[in-house]
Amino acid sequence: MGFNCGIVGLPNVGKSTLFNALTAAHAESSNYPFCTIDPNIGVVAVPDLRLSALGAIYRPDKIVPTSIEFVDIAGLVRGASKGEGLGNQFLAHIREVDAIAHVVRCFDDPNVIHVDGSVDPKRDIEVVEAELILKDLETVERKLSDAQRRAKSGDKKTQMEADCYRRIKEQLLSGRLARYYSFSGGEEESWVRDMHLLTCKPVMYVCNVEEEHAATGNEYVRRVEEVVAAEKANVVTVSAEVEAEIAELSATEQLEFLESLGLHESGLSKVVREGYDILHLITFFTVNPKELHAWTVPKGATALQAAGRVHSDFERGFIRAEVMKYADVVSFGSEQAVKDRGLLAIEGREYRVQDGDVLYFRFHV
Repeated sequence: MGFNCGIVGLPNVGKSTLFNALTAAHAESSNYPFCTIDPNIGVVAVPDLRLSALGAIYRPDKIVPTSIEFVDIAGLVRGASKGEGLGNQFLAHIREVDAIAHVVRCFDDPNVIHVDGSVDPKRDIEVVEAELILKDLETVERKLSDAQRRAKSGDKKTQMEADCYRRIKEQLLSGRLARYYSFSGGEEESWVRDMHLLTCKPVMYVCNVEEEHAATGNEYVRRVEEVVAAEKANVVTVSAEVEAEIAELSATEQLEFLESLGLHESGLSKVVREGYDILHLITFFTVNPKELHAWTVPKGATALQAAGRVHSDFERGFIRAEVMKYADVVSFGSEQAVKDRGLLAIEGREYRVQDGDVLYFRFHV
């Protein structure tokens, strides 16, 4: 599994339409709020052209891409943090995902109801984020109260913990999300991580536009970019309408259709790429005559950790990793050609895996 991504936003912004298009899951999608009640879940293969190139060279019996799980979470509304619109249930679903795709309505359509009566990306973003902040404030206030009670003993560590919670509370009250909190060192990072705050989740903003604006964006998209510019957040422009059409086409037809719209990749590819970026993930490959397999690990993962991702026996009995670069394999056309040029590296357990590495693990159990 690559990562787990929750799709959130106000009702009727195109979340379920986009989810259906990305996953071909055919979840219910209608023109009224709260069509989605229980979260819909779909697992899709991560698009990676490198698999095709390696497959053409190695010709394995099977090619296994890494994958991403999308969770379509029901639309949030004002008061969600207090239970409005089944909000508490939906906010709990957000807590379980690795990253959030915040879908923002960036299209006009009088036939699609907007819960606030008009399209305003800035307001819509603020409504959703305010509910996440309010829910996090409940969590932080509980932790702060407990830490302050324990700090009366005079224990300095507990006093530092209480101060950490107090500063996060102040940040949330100012309207800033917890993921932009500046850690001062010590155990702060673990204290914050243990709270599982909603606003600590990495977020990409997905601007849902009409088909005609899929390649160029529109004024609404520009507003989103302005709103999130201070946080240097990732913004992705997609058209759920276009993605729905793509889902019904063959691979060749998809490329032709995208090109006719001036697009170079699908919305799925954009969302996956941004997801890997905000979560700091990379892909490596293992290959043998039976199977070419893509794997996902965090940037900075060691060869030992990558081995464990493939199989616990590989990690437990790790001897070494034989490493080739994807670019070398494709450039020279075969594994043997890479070896003949002395470009196969023998690495130990502390080797930091690079994106695109082709790895072979030697192990003994």
